[in-house]
Amino acid sequence: MKNKLLLFCLLCNGILPCTAHAQLSYTPAGMKDTAFWQEYHEAYRVGKNAAENEIRSIAVDDASSVWVATAAGIYMKKQGATEWTGMISSNNKGPAYAITTGNAHTVWLGTWNGVYLFKNNILQKIPGTEGPVSALCAAKNELYAFGPKGVWVYSQNRFVKKDYAIARSVRNTVADAGNGIWVTSDVGLYHMANNKLRHFMDTGTLISAYTKGLALDSEQRLWVGGLGGVSIIQKNRKVQTLQPADGVPSVYVNCVERSPDGVMWAGTDVGVVRYAPDGSHTLRFGRRWLIDDKVTDIAFDKEGNAWIATANGVSAIKRRKMTLAQKQDFFYDIAMKRHIREPWIAGPARLKDAGDLNNWQPEDDDNDGEFTASYLAMECFRYAATKSNDAKEKAKKAFDFLKLLQTITGTDGFFARTIVPVAWDNNVHDPNKKYTERELAEELVKEPRFKPVETRWRKSKDGKWLWKGDTSSDEWCGHMMGYYFYYELVADKKEKKIVAAHIARLVDHLINHNFNMVDIDGTHTRWSVWSPDKLNRDPEWLPDRYQNSMELLTFLKLAYHTTGNTQYQEYYLRLIKEEHYLENMAKLPEQNPAFFIYFDVILQSYLYPILTGCEKDPELLAFYEKHFDNWMEKRKNDKSPLINFLYCYARNKKVELPASVEFLTDTPLDLVNWRFDHSKREDVKMVREPVLDDLQVNELPPAGIRTAVRWDKNPWSAINGYPDIEREPVFWLLPYWIGRYLKMIE
Repeated sequence: MKNKLLLFCLLCNGILPCTAHAQLSYTPAGMKDTAFWQEYHEAYRVGKNAAENEIRSIAVDDASSVWVATAAGIYMKKQGATEWTGMISSNNKGPAYAITTGNAHTVWLGTWNGVYLFKNNILQKIPGTEGPVSALCAAKNELYAFGPKGVWVYSQNRFVKKDYAIARSVRNTVADAGNGIWVTSDVGLYHMANNKLRHFMDTGTLISAYTKGLALDSEQRLWVGGLGGVSIIQKNRKVQTLQPADGVPSVYVNCVERSPDGVMWAGTDVGVVRYAPDGSHTLRFGRRWLIDDKVTDIAFDKEGNAWIATANGVSAIKRRKMTLAQKQDFFYDIAMKRHIREPWIAGPARLKDAGDLNNWQPEDDDNDGEFTASYLAMECFRYAATKSNDAKEKAKKAFDFLKLLQTITGTDGFFARTIVPVAWDNNVHDPNKKYTERELAEELVKEPRFKPVETRWRKSKDGKWLWKGDTSSDEWCGHMMGYYFYYELVADKKEKKIVAAHIARLVDHLINHNFNMVDIDGTHTRWSVWSPDKLNRDPEWLPDRYQNSMELLTFLKLAYHTTGNTQYQEYYLRLIKEEHYLENMAKLPEQNPAFFIYFDVILQSYLYPILTGCEKDPELLAFYEKHFDNWMEKRKNDKSPLINFLYCYARNKKVELPASVEFLTDTPLDLVNWRFDHSKREDVKMVREPVLDDLQVNELPPAGIRTAVRWDKNPWSAINGYPDIEREPVFWLLPYWIGRYLKMIE
């Protein structure tokens, strides 16, 4: 609850200000940073037990109080409050089914024992009906009440029972412009007007007769939700249907409602889908957006915020106007508060309870080095775009940490994955362990390349830190990317010498150990292998041949670029001419699908700017540029702003801007790593591409319905996310600042 209040305060205090509406404005070269709608979610539990949180109906009154009908009774929450108040005394308390607002600041309630009216802060039971009352409809000067025992009309201060021959399974109602009443039921749709009754159930009018929710759109067409999807009716005929093929995530549609701006919201068993007047649609599901995916009713307040009834509480999907610059401020503030730990490491925050940001602690990650290098690159572009001394100072802190990862090991160039304070002891990932002979046999059969590292964590000589060994090749790629941008964009002449010497020390270590990274135990780490003897002549290393060839060429080229030492160029050319590393790299697009993982895509995106930026030989440069161009063609569908902007930087082009900006705008403010299970959706198909070994969806989930992003994760994944972590927002800040530097975001 405190998290929700904190976010609300940030919004109200101008950190996320409400500004005038404006559309994103593109020019051929860039985008003017204008305000857009930024959505965010607030979750409310009504009570402590399941019945109190089983919400059947929801409404917002003229005072912006929210009313809910639950399996346990009627509850109300005043504007700005967080607690719910039971509205019916214990003698009459019981299941409730319907809420609607009427004229003269009234709220009508349908319950197990009849109808109640709340007016002038007084609640009274209105006689004249027989409970239960399961649906209510406010017409011009009348109120209709429906239940299994009949239909009643409230007029001139009393209820009168009507003899309408309709089904007793009334689910929902709405009044049309002609003062007629539409009614959904388990056996079709009814229309009551001028004492006449019509019944619709054939497939010329409805997808199916099992109907539940309904609403009128801005053109007065009737949207009827039920089993199968949504039927759109005009002049008593079905003119359009919305089913899973049209973006409805479940054939079970429970409610439909029109927002103040004319967007039609359909609540289903798998979230809520919104259809804009232009025909586009967006989906909100998962715990990031809904306290439960089963949506039973929807109401809107005066500001256009959606209040959503679910099977396990109330969700509010709210919105405020933001610019990308304001969103940057928001994310940067979070990064500094919760995602930078000593001595200057960018990493995740571990949450004691899922989603609760009030109780968190920093934690280590296998790839602290790589992701701090991404943070370093972000600060480099921030400095290059703004000349901010703060960005320059923080970039140096990040570089100094990455450099410390090497010096703390006391070796000739081997560097650690990460470090933690010695007080953390065994509260780390992958603590030291012993392998029995049987365990080792099991691991070796699964993977003959397996390396049993029993001592991963060692104490530093000064006794302050524990450092983690068995460093991987992806750490190398991340480090080198960070060093390159620091060298090119931030470092002065003196600092460039320090960067160059550090890169040389690392690459010399590879040269001295047959192009492998050798750990304290005198053998290469599990993944940091670039030796021709392994890549070209050991069949177990065939899966890494093409990728790792590209990596080693990049490391040597960067060492030569920064130091001018010709030995690195000589090794570089020898690997190309004698060991065919360039030919290996050329075969990356032909990689066997059994060996392809999405992580490699991101590592490649780190390396291309170095190769194209450092290579001076026209023939080799042309090869790298063409290779990058062809690679980029295959990656466009990923719609990754990091990939897109790195490509633009390296190739001096301005492409894929709408896709990049779409991601930056759609990314939620909530960085909790909420779980998303797209396999529940019926509007997408489960596939095995682009990664054969992953279960994925055939349509790329937009940022809003993806787990918190780390670019090494497959964006097409069907199931992902662990809500006990808040991710660091560097994934967003880095592409944003590259875009700013390139003046593609103005």
